[in-house]
Amino acid sequence: MTSAIRHTTIDCTDAYALAGFWSEVLSLPVHEDDHPGDEEALIEGAGLLFVTVPEPKTVKNRVHLDLQPQDRTRDEEVERLLALGAELVDDQRRPDGTGWVVLADPEGNEFCVERSAAERTA
Repeated sequence: MTSAIRHTTIDCTDAYALAGFWSEVLSLPVHEDDHPGDEEALIEGAGLLFVTVPEPKTVKNRVHLDLQPQDRTRDEEVERLLALGAELVDDQRRPDGTGWVVLADPEGNEFCVERSAAERTA
């Protein structure tokens, strides 16, 4: 018998607010049973569970998400995410078009934006 990952859980100070940010990033809804002030909020289609904890984030994430745009370029996606409230942490784009961008969500959790599949095959 094996195990399956049911959720990836992200500790945060406001579960519903952070789930709202990620809902916009992924174009997936926050679970219908979740509401502002709840201790947990789920983006079911992505398996992301946000849990309110009392401690603030203090160190770099040991695990992070890598995003690959599906219908736009990496650079277009970076601009969209910055407009949603992400923060630029590290720009690893290279002159030849390769590389990635490290962003942080509104609570400082790092994530990367890679090139789209179309950019990789071009």
